[in-house]
Amino acid sequence: MNTNTTTPQRSGSRLPNPQQLVPELGEVGAALFKATGNGAIPRTTIGLVQLRAGQIVASTYLAILHAGNLRTAGESEERIAAVATWRDAPYFTEPERAALALVEAVLQPATHGERVPEELYAHAAEHYDDKALATLAMAIGQVNFFVPLALIGQPLPGRPPAEQWTSVAVR
Repeated sequence: MNTNTTTPQRSGSRLPNPQQLVPELGEVGAALFKATGNGAIPRTTIGLVQLRAGQIVASTYLAILHAGNLRTAGESEERIAAVATWRDAPYFTEPERAALALVEAVLQPATHGERVPEELYAHAAEHYDDKALATLAMAIGQVNFFVPLALIGQPLPGRPPAEQWTSVAVR
């Protein structure tokens, strides 16, 4: 039996624009962007981690957003496409692999033991100093801060920012 299921197309997001509803969100987003842009981790690595996080939480919006950000930064289609299968892809540096392993460990349930075991932490620490590890943790947290809005509100993927969310109705 072959069943094709498709998600019906919506003309707008489920939630109105959260930044219009909660203007402080802009300040939080800017602070997170500033914190992760401190230079301790290359922006490319942060983008790869955030793309992988969007894939793990099954958010089309976040996956398309972060893939687009990587394209804009000049990343190749091969690297972007291979993020989902990074373990056997030849396109990533050892530090990038350590960062991708960390985001998977943090976001996926552990089959046994702790999510970030000593071995994984030690491997990441071979490539990143303490400031970089803290920045990497914040980059994972940055994308995850927006996961509930992406999954609940369902902004429209692949649209310019002004078109991703429906406007707040004026009362």
